[in-house]
Amino acid sequence: MSHRTAVVAIGGNALVPDNKHGSIADQFVAAGRISREIAAMVADGWTVVVTHGNGPQAGFILRRSDIVARIDTSIPRIGLDVAVADSQGGIGYIVSGALTNELRAAGIERTVVAVITHTVVDEADQAFTHPTKPIGSWFKPDEAKELQAREGWAMVEDSGRGWRRVVASPRPKSIVELAAVASLVRQGFIVIAAGGGGIPVVEDKYGGFRGVQAVIDKDFASSLLAAGIGADLFVITTGVAKVAINFGTPDQHFLDRMTLEEAERHLKDGQFPPGSMGPKIEAALGYLRAGGSEVLITSTDQLAAALRGETGTRLVAQA
Repeated sequence: MSHRTAVVAIGGNALVPDNKHGSIADQFVAAGRISREIAAMVADGWTVVVTHGNGPQAGFILRRSDIVARIDTSIPRIGLDVAVADSQGGIGYIVSGALTNELRAAGIERTVVAVITHTVVDEADQAFTHPTKPIGSWFKPDEAKELQAREGWAMVEDSGRGWRRVVASPRPKSIVELAAVASLVRQGFIVIAAGGGGIPVVEDKYGGFRGVQAVIDKDFASSLLAAGIGADLFVITTGVAKVAINFGTPDQHFLDRMTLEEAERHLKDGQFPPGSMGPKIEAALGYLRAGGSEVLITSTDQLAAALRGETGTRLVAQA
């Protein structure tokens, strides 16, 4: 059994690329494409932990809840923590099924396990006092005012499309199921974990956990997981094959490799904006600072080529 371990973080948008391809059938097709890339990694000797985003899927769940609430107020709304858990189960089913089929088609006898994962955040995190992450449906002004009063939601006007709920996006502190994931990896299982960044929970004074209304960046949670299990490689997939500096300008330059120091400098210089590549670079740096070996950033469809060194951007602690 291989001793090389990789954590591969895929975005929720990789399964739902646009508004025309969001059905369950479409997500199975997308999962099949991704799974072929991951199955090739397994065939090459990697034990893989797959993490994933859940933005579109959790949004669907919450919007369904909003629609039902407008029709029948006796049916309780779905809490955000439960929506994340729901999406973990659904996406875990889709990805594990697709990946199992690809592995079997390749003659690889490995079992895929999806783990419902909780991520601990700090209730004192300033993100809770300044919620910024929009979720769910758009509402008319009178509806928004009523929801603010009845549900205690923070609401903002969203680009002329209506009012929308905003929630906190605190930094993850720890993964509750970390030891379980590490144990499964040691036994050779292919694991799906930390879906949607994990179900957000806070720890109470008795050592128990309580779900909170927040969303966690999946790349930050994946970084924490990769460092915690001692992964040899942390892969962050995105919409581009390589990271670039001066992106979108005549001086645009794609990078094959960056050291931790170089990445920190580019981040400080504003090369990686908060709304796009910034969080991915920060997640990569977090893994490297925690003792991680190497990060590979590339697009999902170029993963196999990037692992062969044909594309992608690699980040390492030192030159």
